[in-house]
Amino acid sequence: MAHRDRRTRHFRGSRSHGWGITQKHRGAGNRGGHGMAGSKKHKWSYISKYFPDYFGGRGFKRPQSQVECDTTINVGFISENIAKLVESGLAKKSGNSYSLDLTQSEFTKLLGTGKVKVKLEVKVAKCSAKAKEKIEALGGKVEASDGESGDAGETGG
Repeated sequence: MAHRDRRTRHFRGSRSHGWGITQKHRGAGNRGGHGMAGSKKHKWSYISKYFPDYFGGRGFKRPQSQVECDTTINVGFISENIAKLVESGLAKKSGNSYSLDLTQSEFTKLLGTGKVKVKLEVKVAKCSAKAKEKIEALGGKVEASDGESGDAGETGG
């Protein structure tokens, strides 16, 4: 575009440069504020049409002090690694059975994934129903310290 055809040259000497009253083309006053200003007031129809999820909740995150997290171990893992557990002192062999005290370890819950190949006597804080069933099938026993043995979600229906 040639310099002589530019709009700024055309409006030289005009106070408002084609915007009517001078105040309309100064600052952000004519557009109703900078950015999201007025988004709950005079710009509400624009916000509700083009940004419908701008306002409102985004979910809830529980405080970590309130969240309980169980450290789990499976019966299959215990059965496969029983020799290593005896070496580390977590398990003891008495006759043809092994006794484990998981309350002294970092594990808080016993789960039932895997196959049980040896007779076990386990002392643990929590235990699932499947784990208890698998251990007792070979003549072992499970002692849960909280008095619960079984999953919380199970119902007999």
